[in-house]
Amino acid sequence: MATSLDRIPSKPSRPARGGTGPAPPRRVPLPLPLLLAGLCLALPLSLVCGAALGASGLSWAEVTRYLWAGLTGGAIGPDEVPAYTIVWELRLPRAVLAAVVGAGLSAIGVAVQAMVRNALADPFVLGISSGAAVGANAVLIFGAMGALGVWALSTAAFLSALLAMLLVYAVARTERGLTPLRIVLTGTAMYYGFSAVTTFMVFAAERGEAARSAMMWLLGSLSGANWAAVPIAAGAVLAGLAHLGWSARRLNALAMGDETAAALGVDPGRLRKELFLVSAAVTGAVVAVSGAIGFVGLMVPHAARMLVGADHRRLLAVAPLAGAVLLIWVDILSRVVLAPAELPVGVLTAVIGVPCFILLMRRRAYSFGGI
Repeated sequence: MATSLDRIPSKPSRPARGGTGPAPPRRVPLPLPLLLAGLCLALPLSLVCGAALGASGLSWAEVTRYLWAGLTGGAIGPDEVPAYTIVWELRLPRAVLAAVVGAGLSAIGVAVQAMVRNALADPFVLGISSGAAVGANAVLIFGAMGALGVWALSTAAFLSALLAMLLVYAVARTERGLTPLRIVLTGTAMYYGFSAVTTFMVFAAERGEAARSAMMWLLGSLSGANWAAVPIAAGAVLAGLAHLGWSARRLNALAMGDETAAALGVDPGRLRKELFLVSAAVTGAVVAVSGAIGFVGLMVPHAARMLVGADHRRLLAVAPLAGAVLLIWVDILSRVVLAPAELPVGVLTAVIGVPCFILLMRRRAYSFGGI
């Protein structure tokens, strides 16, 4: 028996006049299977490039041999241990974590834009990232939670992100539930409040190096990546992707407006509550290991929407893969542009994202929610 959700069109209709939800492009330039095949091929190749490219001059043959040895447990010579450590213990986990973070931010960007029906929304509009920054700065500047050792930074960032989530939820919630406008306004206000706290902490730092580390984290950095951080972030992102994929039809309904969603059997308030919790949890997990990397969650969903349309089943298949590949290459650039110095990843995502976003706005075939 067909349900109301089965009648949701694969391309949600353009929102009502004055709405701010994402609107679909008029045509789909690329077939979905071809695009997915290209992204699935680009992802492992990008991971290999992430392990191969860097300040130290290692040949492709060496990198390939070290990767094979790491995957199969093969033997390497004593004189090769330093090079093997660079490839397997430093560069590869960093590339894998970049892929995880890029996928998570892109998928949550799709969810948040549907949740608040605002084309300018991204994962950080909830104020979770700035809340995580408070905990991270407390570790970097004041040495808080030092007993946890290498886990102190990510643990503090994640816990403070959860506290920020609870605070935003408590303020934004009303008797009618979570409304898009209250979520955006509350998240924006909390963002500025938490940012003020972190700025004060940086200025109060007695050690210049601690302040510099805090600023690097605030601008986004994967320099502290290791294999121990990958499973936690990957688990959170995969769980979030699974829930969003299961909710894709309901997201299509929500993008058409609350009244239309209710007519199709979707409870907008309940769905927004689910999306808020999933978005906050995934954002907190990825920000805890990478810092506040901006623009990925804003730009990639719009680029994916331009390529495959507004159907969330297509978007949630393409956007995570595109975000993963993008952030791997941005991280590579951050390591090689000023080698041996390193640029914050968030700086490069803005440098790349701003002109791309402007070009996207200039395309007449694409509409930013009627803007």
